[in-house]
Amino acid sequence: MIKGIFPTEQFEAFETPFYYYDMTLLRETLNIIRQETGGKPYHVHYAIKANANPEILRLIASYGFGADCVSGNEILRALACGFPAEKIAFAGVGKTDREILIGLDNGIFCFNVESLAELKVLNQLAAARGKCAPVALRINPNVDAHTHHYITTGLNENKFGINEQDLPAALRMIAESGHINLIGIHFHIGSQITDLSSFEDLCVKVLELREWFHTQGIALPVINVGGGLGINYQHPNHCPVADFESYFRLFEKYLKLEEEQTLHFELGRSVVAPCGSLITRVIYLKEGIQKKFLIVDAGMTELIRPALYQAFHHIENISSEKPYTHYDVVGPICESSDVFAQDFLLNESQRGDLIAIRSAGAYGETMASTYNCREIPASRFSDKI
Repeated sequence: MIKGIFPTEQFEAFETPFYYYDMTLLRETLNIIRQETGGKPYHVHYAIKANANPEILRLIASYGFGADCVSGNEILRALACGFPAEKIAFAGVGKTDREILIGLDNGIFCFNVESLAELKVLNQLAAARGKCAPVALRINPNVDAHTHHYITTGLNENKFGINEQDLPAALRMIAESGHINLIGIHFHIGSQITDLSSFEDLCVKVLELREWFHTQGIALPVINVGGGLGINYQHPNHCPVADFESYFRLFEKYLKLEEEQTLHFELGRSVVAPCGSLITRVIYLKEGIQKKFLIVDAGMTELIRPALYQAFHHIENISSEKPYTHYDVVGPICESSDVFAQDFLLNESQRGDLIAIRSAGAYGETMASTYNCREIPASRFSDKI
C-alpha cells in the first residue's frame, strides 16, 4: 500500500495526539481553486466551520478568498485572520441578536436568511443601527444530495432555509421592511457530495427560481450555490485534491449567469480536509476472542466523525513496515462508539508506534471537545517543523 509522506522522526519528539497539516498540499489546493475560478465572475467563500485554525485561515485569506461564517465568533475570527468584511457571508438557522449586530456593525457582504422570523428580527436590528442589511434568501431546492442524512440540508423538511411556498411572504416582508436589501438567493444542499449529478439538479432548480424572481420584477445580482463538494477519504494518497475542475465546470455548463450576475461558492471540507492528519500513538495492543484491538491515545474527542457519522478515514502506521494484519483501531474515551475503524488492515503494530488518521483537516480540530477532561491537542504545520 502507498503511504503518505510524514516527517516521522521529527514526530517522535512531539506529545501525541496532535493535528498535522501539510501546508504544501493546502497551497496546491488553493492554487487549483484560484486557477479554476480565475477570469470568471466566481467568488469562493471558505467555510470556516470546517477548520478555524488561525494559521490555516491566514493562508486562505492571503489568496483573496472570502469567508462563509455560521456564528458571530466565526465572523470575528475571519476578520482577525485577514478576511475583508465585504467578502464575508453569514449563514445559520439560529443567528442571535448579538451575532446579527456583529455582522451589521462590521459591514459584512451578506446575511443568508433562513426564515421569515429571521427577516423580521434582522430588519428591526438594522433599523435600530440605521443600516440596511444585505440579504440573500436561503431557499430549500428540495434536491437530494445523496449523502449521510445528518449532512443533507436541502430537502423541504430540513431545519435550514425557506421553502418555496414562503417566498411570496418573504418578498412582501422585504418590500415593507425599509432596512433589508435583497441582493440574491442562496442554496446549500448538503456536504461530502461525490455524485456531481446532485449539483446538476441544483442548477436546474436555481434557473427555475431565478425565472420566478424575474416574474416578480426582481433581478438577482448574487447566486450562491453553497458548498458540499466531497473528497476521497478512501484513497488520500492517490487523490489528494478534490475534483475542483469538474465541479466548477459543471456550474459553468449548467448555470448560465446573466450580465453582471456573480456566482458564489462556500467550500470548506474540500479545501482543508486532505491536508490534515490526526497523529496518534499506540498505547496498547489487546487480544480479543476474534479481534485484535489497537488502542491509541486519540479518541472521538479529537476526531468525532467516525462516532457521529460512521465516517471512514484511511489509517496508516507510519512507524512500521511489517506485514499487514487486521485491527480494530479504538480510542481511550469511555464510550463504546469511540472507534476509528473496525477490521482495518495495518502494518503489524507495537506500543509506541505512530498512527496517522488521514483526511482530518476538516471537522477534526474544529469539532474537538474536552470530554473526559481531555485537553485540545496541539497543531503542527509542515512548514514549521
